[in-house]
Amino acid sequence: MASRSSGEGNTAAAVLQRLCCKITGLSDDAVVPHYQFALRILGSNVPSVQGTGDEFQVVEKIKRHLVRRGRENDAATFAELHRKLNSQGILKNTCAILHLLLSLIGTGQTTPRAVTGTSLFGRGLSTFATSTPYPPQPASARSDQSEVVHPSRAASDTVLGATGGAHGTLSSLSHHSQHTTASSGFSSIRGEGLSDGPTPVPHTLVGPGTPFTAWREERGGRVGDSRLSSTSRSENALVPRSSRAVSHLHAGVVATTGDNTSAEIPELDLVKDVVYAFQGIEGKWIKFDSGRDGYRIDPQAGIPKAMRHVISKLAECGWLYNKIRTYVESRSTDKAFGLVGQSFCAALHEELTEYYRLIAVLEAQLHQEQDQGISDGDGLTLRRLVVWTFDPLVRLKTLAALVDVCKGKKGGALASCIFSYMQHGDPYIKSLIKHTLTLVSQPVYVTLMRWIYDGELEDTYHEFFVASDPTVKNDRLWHDKYSLRKSMIPSFLSTDQARRILLTGKSINFLRQVCQDRTPIRGRDAAMAVDIKQAQSMFVQDEESSFQKMIDGVYTDTSLHLLDILHSKYKFMDHLKAMRRYLLLGQGDFIRHLMDLLEEDLAKPAGNLYLHNLNGILETAIRATNAQYDAADILKRLDVRLLEVSPGDTGWDVFSLDYHVDGPIRTVFTPECMIMYLRVFNFLWRAKRMEYILALIWKNQMSNARCTKPIPELASILHQCQVLGCEMEHFIQQVQYYINFEVLECSWDELLHKVQEAGDLDHIIAAHQVFLDTILCRCLLDEKSRDILTQLRTIFDLIIQFETAQDNFYQAVNEELDVRQHFEQTRQKRTDQGEWAVTEAEEQEERERRTAFLRNIIPSTRAQMTDMVQRFLVMVTCHQDVSLRFLSFRLDFNQHYKVKEPNSRSPLAMQRQRSRPV
Repeated sequence: MASRSSGEGNTAAAVLQRLCCKITGLSDDAVVPHYQFALRILGSNVPSVQGTGDEFQVVEKIKRHLVRRGRENDAATFAELHRKLNSQGILKNTCAILHLLLSLIGTGQTTPRAVTGTSLFGRGLSTFATSTPYPPQPASARSDQSEVVHPSRAASDTVLGATGGAHGTLSSLSHHSQHTTASSGFSSIRGEGLSDGPTPVPHTLVGPGTPFTAWREERGGRVGDSRLSSTSRSENALVPRSSRAVSHLHAGVVATTGDNTSAEIPELDLVKDVVYAFQGIEGKWIKFDSGRDGYRIDPQAGIPKAMRHVISKLAECGWLYNKIRTYVESRSTDKAFGLVGQSFCAALHEELTEYYRLIAVLEAQLHQEQDQGISDGDGLTLRRLVVWTFDPLVRLKTLAALVDVCKGKKGGALASCIFSYMQHGDPYIKSLIKHTLTLVSQPVYVTLMRWIYDGELEDTYHEFFVASDPTVKNDRLWHDKYSLRKSMIPSFLSTDQARRILLTGKSINFLRQVCQDRTPIRGRDAAMAVDIKQAQSMFVQDEESSFQKMIDGVYTDTSLHLLDILHSKYKFMDHLKAMRRYLLLGQGDFIRHLMDLLEEDLAKPAGNLYLHNLNGILETAIRATNAQYDAADILKRLDVRLLEVSPGDTGWDVFSLDYHVDGPIRTVFTPECMIMYLRVFNFLWRAKRMEYILALIWKNQMSNARCTKPIPELASILHQCQVLGCEMEHFIQQVQYYINFEVLECSWDELLHKVQEAGDLDHIIAAHQVFLDTILCRCLLDEKSRDILTQLRTIFDLIIQFETAQDNFYQAVNEELDVRQHFEQTRQKRTDQGEWAVTEAEEQEERERRTAFLRNIIPSTRAQMTDMVQRFLVMVTCHQDVSLRFLSFRLDFNQHYKVKEPNSRSPLAMQRQRSRPV
């Protein structure tokens, strides 16, 4: 069969050659190098995947290989990547891939050599982790090594006697290794067919002339797959790795050189104690000192100083673990900690779970080393623990810092504390903080979404930054029911964002509970279907603006919908204009006619007024003026209100108009605002009355001018009355002009402009409040202008007194006319009878009576008026409001009062002095 196959060219070599030609596409001559490489692979003794151990051992070999070359960080990175790969479950042949990676290690360092006889299958063996490559040594070194006395020399001589003694055998073996397996370290691998004599030690670990011994191994098994016996491995673990290179291993007895003694604790026992410390458990040599809040190494233990330092660093993991675990256990059962706090505990528990996996791997490796060992005889050491716990230690330190800073915090304040660690330069720590903050902020995000889209606030533990007061009724819903908890606003949300979030949810509740409008918010379904992992969009706003756009969009839609309901359904602007026309006296014809109708009734004492009579007069005034064309809903809200009566008050002092508001518009026109409207109305009503009184004074002067001609001595007095009336009229006209145009009209125009540009209901409320505050301030109704208002009211009272005095004057003139007419009639009667008209005494008495009449009638009133106006000008000139200071210019535009009183300063002079630099 063999000859037939050879004749047909179907041998294994021929098939392999054709396969190489097929794959590479080269000719038979050009494919020879590839063909030889394939032969070397097929003829090598590389162990199969099934015969070289499990996946864990392969991973450990790769990490040990990286650590030996000083690449501890790469070893830790490889372990983390392998953990993540296993958790995802993507690959099915993970073990085979790891074997491939293990085989590829160090291929770039292999130098091609000529294939000679026995070295054909030895090429490439340097890629195995079990190899111990060392360069060929000179003859002198080899001869020194051959002088070592081995305890099993007799057996060695027996085995090697055929070749002429141990010296010649060792020399020939070393010489053979120099040509065949110098780079692969093949001679260092125990296997069948090799002597059990001294195993050469790599020159990187043993200096020239250093003695050594070897372990006695069981023969058998494949080359490169033999294991150290458990006895040899455990004895070797007694010595730290740093001292293994200089230790003498002789027949299983450890004798160390350097600073170590025979009483030293085995490193394996120390590793066990360290693993216990990782779990917060006290070991044999490592104890927890509660007084110092840390781990303490037994001072009597035989542990070198350097190793104590390493153990102290490793024990930090256990201390940090205890700290985090204690916090999680204590806060997880605290229901008052809230959802945000529980999420923080869940994030910490998730990180601790990863830490538990590391401990499980370490314990599994310790058990494996104790039970059966690993292929290259190198176990778990303290230095390897330092490498493997490097990243976990960083994570534990970060989590412990979060635990410290978050103590006593909950809700948004807790999220703010975690967010303060986001600005970290280490991307590894930043990613950990970001992951933790994502879990912590998920309850905040869920509550926020339900608030801005449904208006629902489920905050049992008061950890959300929007607070609700369930005791507040609907009429105060907008003002008092919802507010911001400033301490719970996360630092990754700005104050403006928090305000908009508050207004959005408050607008939804206002629409549904007050306006009875349940129109769904646009985009609600799509927004509520978003994964809660989108919570990280709240604290990465410097990288993306999706959260800001979402907040702006829902805030704008909700606010505009609310304003549209107020304007269209509840006629907000109509009510606002009605306030301006009736309470701020903007409807001139209505106010004038109402005063004419109320003059007789309001002149009565306040106690004699009746509301039903006044309401009837109000309806008469409405029907007789343009007010009748307003909407019926507005007119029925207009009503008469009588203020509290004080002794001596007349109807003018207690009469007021009122406007009833209810429903959603009551949110803008609050009871406080209506009181402010009432105060302004009383001031304007009093000023309007002064104008009305001065008109009556002028009317009486004109109607009585002809009646007073029979008394020529009254010409100068009547002139003084007219001058004083004109002075008062000038004063009242300037005050009325200031109130109507510089105060009311300017403020009204600003209010309309702000209402048209308002983005939400709060803007309208604020603009309306500014409007009222401005009117109160400029009408001297605030606390700072109380003295000026008192002076102005004194002037108003003086005008009323002047009206009374003029009425009395004309009454006295009429009485004087009657007396003089009677006197003339008596004199004429006596003359007709032929008697003297008057006697000398009667004539003297008449003359004195007329002089007293002319002297006591008017001059005192004029002096009081001049004095009051001068004081008012001085006060107005010093007022902080510019518009009021300008009023003084119009009142004393020709410096009339300065001429009357040279000591007083004119308004212009006062202004210049105030603006002059000090």
